[in-house]
Amino acid sequence: MSDFNEAREWMVERQLAQRGVRDARVLAAMRHVPRDAFVPADVREFAYDDTPLPIGGEQSISQPFIVGKMLEAAQLRPGDRVLDIGTGSGYAAAIAAEIVARVDSIERDAALAETARECLQRLGYANVEVHIGDGTAGLAAHAPYDAIIVAAGGPHVPQALRAQLAPGGRLVMPVGGSPSRQRLVKVVRRGEHDYDEQAFGDVRFVPLVGSDGWPDLSDAGQGDHRAATAATTGMEPRCAAAEATTPGNNASNEAASTMQASTANHPAERNETPEPGRPLTLEAAIGVAAEPLPNLDSDQFATFIDRFANRRVILLGEASHGTSEFYRARAAITRRLVEQHGFSMIAVEADWPDAAIIDRHIRARPAPPSRAAPFRRFPVWMWRNAEFMAFVAWLRAHNATHAAQPERQIRFYGLDIYSLSESIEAVLRYLDTVDPDAARVARERYGCLSPWQKDPAVYGRAALSGGYAQCEEHVIAQLADLLKHRLAYEHADGERFLDAAQNARLIAVAEQYYRAMYYGGAQSWNLRDTHMFDTLRHALDSGGADARMVVWAHNSHIGDARATEMGRAQEELNLGQLCRTHFGDAAALIGFGTHGGTVAAASDWGGPLQTMTVRPSREDSYESRMHGAQIGRFVLDLRPGVHDALRERLREPLLERFIGVIYRPDTERYSHYAQASLAEQFDAYLWFDHTDAVTALPVSDGEQDGPAETFPFGM
Repeated sequence: MSDFNEAREWMVERQLAQRGVRDARVLAAMRHVPRDAFVPADVREFAYDDTPLPIGGEQSISQPFIVGKMLEAAQLRPGDRVLDIGTGSGYAAAIAAEIVARVDSIERDAALAETARECLQRLGYANVEVHIGDGTAGLAAHAPYDAIIVAAGGPHVPQALRAQLAPGGRLVMPVGGSPSRQRLVKVVRRGEHDYDEQAFGDVRFVPLVGSDGWPDLSDAGQGDHRAATAATTGMEPRCAAAEATTPGNNASNEAASTMQASTANHPAERNETPEPGRPLTLEAAIGVAAEPLPNLDSDQFATFIDRFANRRVILLGEASHGTSEFYRARAAITRRLVEQHGFSMIAVEADWPDAAIIDRHIRARPAPPSRAAPFRRFPVWMWRNAEFMAFVAWLRAHNATHAAQPERQIRFYGLDIYSLSESIEAVLRYLDTVDPDAARVARERYGCLSPWQKDPAVYGRAALSGGYAQCEEHVIAQLADLLKHRLAYEHADGERFLDAAQNARLIAVAEQYYRAMYYGGAQSWNLRDTHMFDTLRHALDSGGADARMVVWAHNSHIGDARATEMGRAQEELNLGQLCRTHFGDAAALIGFGTHGGTVAAASDWGGPLQTMTVRPSREDSYESRMHGAQIGRFVLDLRPGVHDALRERLREPLLERFIGVIYRPDTERYSHYAQASLAEQFDAYLWFDHTDAVTALPVSDGEQDGPAETFPFGM
């Protein structure tokens, strides 16, 4: 947003207030302090995104939400004296200074301290004094303090900081046995040697280095952190030194935390009986409500879907784009909906032209003369896999039984009419030629098209390079031409996929869509899902009032965005939300999840396929609660009136895991988890405790010449 005042207001309302920061003083201060003044010009456009931002030299400024939560926990009041450990850019000190009488801030790095001091003075914060020193020792000469805020993680709360608290004083800091993983702790001094202590959130900060902290690891042991915080080189901080930067007293940009109070993962027996007056754990309550499912190959596996058989649109999700069980389960459910309940259309999260080839194949129509086999570009394995191929074979066999009645045959549609993968390939191919550095930036950005792909390293390289900016006009024109040629193929082909007006409309918005895709963010996501919904609706309308459709797409597309961080904090909508709004109770949204196993994915956009191990789910996630129910496969009915007591508990936000075609387990918390309200997001939830990667099929030359029975994949 170009208007920073508007952007700052949006940040406070959407990213802070709506996510649980309630302290009126903190919110007012964050409305007033210009975060854009604390970052360099090259990343200023991202100043009010809820993310850490790099400012050069492996340094970053903290996520606004974490700053707000920590200051709220410190219960700052007018007249307070505050000690801020880890000055960094000075942003947190400035916010505190808006509320309290005086802030003493300690920074271990002299250069950072000087830059922050100049910035704070320039902005008029005369009540902040920046000191250079060991934060673990505090400032005894200026004690006692009403509040102490520590923006780095220590093995324990330093004794000097405890002693420098005034009676009733509050200390907030990350504490943990690992230099990079902690729990946020609040300490309140009640008496001379009497302290209350409370832990209330999982966080990840850089180490607190000092005499009563961690040893200086600046030369060793910081590889993972440095990889995750790498910034665009050549940026000089100007009133923009780093907050949360050095291995000294600063918070990591990986401190992006939901601050969600985490309960322990207590595995529960399905028939657990609580003590009188003691409620079931959430895991046990899930186990009681869960309906165990038979093996995927059983004829009875998909019978649970009968309760949704009267819906017009049933959306089936997946928690990753590379998990065998998700594809097989959706195939089994779809077969039952087709055979037993008269569903006649299938739409998937795939490019329109590729899906059109599948449609021709399953209806035994001639292959287009000038088209190669489908799904040959990254991510190839998403649809070119043995599980999907088996389903396509079933569709062809089913349609063959209705050869004399074409109107009874199943139709197959792709909702991504933009040929997204081919478009991205075109951008990268061009940039590889004219500006390899810009191509590397683009690959990071396109890896973030999944809404939760928030590896901090991506933001560290998000600033537009000069070469990237110069390429913009050419790239967008190239993309618009690409879309026009793809849509022209549909007309020349002679098959009526959707009406001509739909194609004309898409060409008209091509420039807008591709410009948004080029830069990323909510606009491109919203344009894409809106067009996916429009395509779905046009396809249904073409089938008449009785047409019914099954949709296959990722959980991030089919779960109601209004119940997730993407909708509440990022103003993103999605296909599921639009279906609920338009179809009401005639739409069913069914999510899928897993605890662990393997997945087919890549590390970066365009990278090679890997079979990766999926990390066991985090304790503060819905997946951990499902795992704790100790049932290998089950369905959880989340409709109102079925399990209302459990549904109320599942309305409370927890983390939920989203893996797309990119998986980065080393930064999984930030790349693949986001807050969501499961009960509001889905009408039902399918659980597979252990899952395996899909079996990818190879791409070979001349596939389009294969025998008719195997034409789509040439196997």
